[in-house]
Amino acid sequence: MGYLRRQAVIAALTANALRPPRGFRAGIPAFAAGWFSSELAPHLLTLSAVDTALHVARKGSPRSRAGLALAAVSTLGIARLIKGSRGVNDVAEKALVEGLGVDYVDQLDAPPSPADLRRPWRQVVNPFDFHTEGIRVVRNIPYTDAGRRGMLDIWMPRETPVDAPVLLQVHGGGWAIGSKDDQGKPLMSLMASKGWICVAINYRLAPRNPWPAHIIDVKRAIAWIREHIGEYGGDPRYLAITGGSAGGHLTALAALTPNDPQFQPGFEEADTHVEAAVPFYGVYDWAGSTGLRNATDMRDSFLAPRIVQKTWQEAPEVYEAASPILRITPDAPDFFVLHGEYDTLVSVDQARLFVEKLKATSKHSVVYAELPGAQHAFEVFHSTRSASAVRAVSRYLNWHWNTWRHGLPVDADVSPEEISTPVAQPATD
Repeated sequence: MGYLRRQAVIAALTANALRPPRGFRAGIPAFAAGWFSSELAPHLLTLSAVDTALHVARKGSPRSRAGLALAAVSTLGIARLIKGSRGVNDVAEKALVEGLGVDYVDQLDAPPSPADLRRPWRQVVNPFDFHTEGIRVVRNIPYTDAGRRGMLDIWMPRETPVDAPVLLQVHGGGWAIGSKDDQGKPLMSLMASKGWICVAINYRLAPRNPWPAHIIDVKRAIAWIREHIGEYGGDPRYLAITGGSAGGHLTALAALTPNDPQFQPGFEEADTHVEAAVPFYGVYDWAGSTGLRNATDMRDSFLAPRIVQKTWQEAPEVYEAASPILRITPDAPDFFVLHGEYDTLVSVDQARLFVEKLKATSKHSVVYAELPGAQHAFEVFHSTRSASAVRAVSRYLNWHWNTWRHGLPVDADVSPEEISTPVAQPATD
């Protein structure tokens, strides 16, 4: 491939990341083309610069002027991508202040600092390096009898803690693919280094296992944690839940349906409530109740044939029961919702409407961070945007755990003086 063609590809990837096409069908290829170029914009810029430098050194043909022009335009576009990703920390911090109160930072173990956003060079060079000193992972613990799909991993400090807070991670993948090994690693690595116990689960997948097998397994995992997490140093009384995409849907639905016997066949008496929920780029409207085209297209062209295996007309009650936006009550737990502005797989409008109804209905705190320029799955691997988003979630969870463990109301009116000296946590990297 010649220089002009290579620069044309980089320019196309940059344009797609800056302004991806809308619509459920166009969104899939737009995501596939834009995900890496959006999150790895510095790497893309380096690639373009090296390619241009080598081309100039070889004294390219007159046709290369067009390639040089494309490279210049791409550089401006990539610089805009990088600037947008660098601004995520301010956006997320503003969301936390608006949702929790300006004094929420006084309730943290330590106030945030610029050092919190620094990333090790190995993560910059290799965004898929999830090695973190001071933590260990206990793998493939069965929590159901579903074989590989019924196993979980526990991410924890190397030295077993005592009564540590617990975070349940639910992977995405369209309810049909994915595993506990694929997602949530930046967040789990960080939280485990701060003394948390993180539980990453597999669950049964469609089409082999149609809905509601997925949410039943999430509920079983919650019940397992309540019964067994003390053996690993976790506090079974405190459980937060997180996940992205389909995992974001399952996170929100599990949080909004505590102890619902419909989703707990055979273990109806188990306690499946959670204290807080942090869904990333979740699907909140299975039923199409919002009227959003993205929701109805997903329902009719994907959920019906592959996941539910019944149409909306055949079983509207199934879709309504599975829609988090229709399950909101005043008793909804505390939520921190994150979504990308340019998500082409799940429209950001779903998150906006979900949060709007949460704020109007729930008695508890609601935080919403809409990340500028972000695509779907923006926190799966290390990036500038991922670092900011994950650390914002870390601050939120730390704030929530501190207020909860001291028996204080989880709202913006807690006086910092009411927080006692934090319990010592294992040292971080």
